[in-house]
Amino acid sequence: MRAKLNYNNKNKMVKRQKNQNDDKFIDSLLRPSRWTDYIGQEKIKKNLRLILEAAKKRNESSDHLLFYGPAGLGKTTLAVLAAKEINGNLKTVSGSNLMKTGDLAAVLSDLGNGDILFVDEAHRIGSAVEEMLYSAMDNRKISVMIGKGPSGRLLSIDLPPFTLIAATTRPNLLSSPLRSRFGAAFRLDYYELRDIEEIIKRSAKIFEVKILPEAILMISKASRFTPRLANRLLKRCRDFVEVYNHEIIDEKMVSETFNLLEIDALGLEYYDRRLLEIIVKKFKGGPVGINTLSAALGEEKGAIEEVYEPHLVKMGFIQRTPKGRVVSRAAYEHLRL
Repeated sequence: MRAKLNYNNKNKMVKRQKNQNDDKFIDSLLRPSRWTDYIGQEKIKKNLRLILEAAKKRNESSDHLLFYGPAGLGKTTLAVLAAKEINGNLKTVSGSNLMKTGDLAAVLSDLGNGDILFVDEAHRIGSAVEEMLYSAMDNRKISVMIGKGPSGRLLSIDLPPFTLIAATTRPNLLSSPLRSRFGAAFRLDYYELRDIEEIIKRSAKIFEVKILPEAILMISKASRFTPRLANRLLKRCRDFVEVYNHEIIDEKMVSETFNLLEIDALGLEYYDRRLLEIIVKKFKGGPVGINTLSAALGEEKGAIEEVYEPHLVKMGFIQRTPKGRVVSRAAYEHLRL
């Protein structure tokens, strides 16, 4: 009996890992591999390609680059395209994995000539690591302490020419000395509706699924002007069509998918609407402080500020005032309160 249970548990783990690998494969499939496939952010693409092409002509490594903006707007994709532009290898690491100087030394010592080091969520880099990073960015050198006490010695390591590309959703948490070391900083903003529609069309072709223009518009309006979310919604609509043996994604299919996901026509999810309703019903529309709102919603303050509020503010449903958050008349009308 125990052997059978272990077998079933192992089977479940294998299936779960397979599903995760499939999702990663699909995401990589949707990621643009050429500049022409990258839709939107035209000014950033133009300036970035100019910097990279100039460095390539001089046979030098590019200036260090900083990408910042909300999640899901294509910062990682820009790093991938930048590496391809200069024919460099891309090494990726998360800022949360760089808490000790030894972590950074191991990553930097593995770099080759012309490589690009992409640090995602750079605001999570440890303060001690940041100090070492200054020398690596400025002089292409790092110093590592070998051993402890009187027998310890400082070892200096020369680094090959490389480019650091940092991405963050919280640029305000980056220190001024670190920000000043980037040769260029690019802010990725939310996409235009027409760009989101083009992204959905491209993804639908990759999925080999038929979709009507009206369905594309519905998904676009609910995507929060974010490509990652648009592709996620398209994947769920594709799942719905395949399960129920439909040949095409139409308005009805999208509507039924949204009902299952508890997403409304403007992309508001259950917790978005709940946040608005709490401010309206418990605090008479506001103003209400972020700490009070966090306690009432049962969510961390950071989650409210980073996950829920950006879209609600952009849609004009919430206003941030010195006294706290206030729900707008547009939110009352949307929620029919």
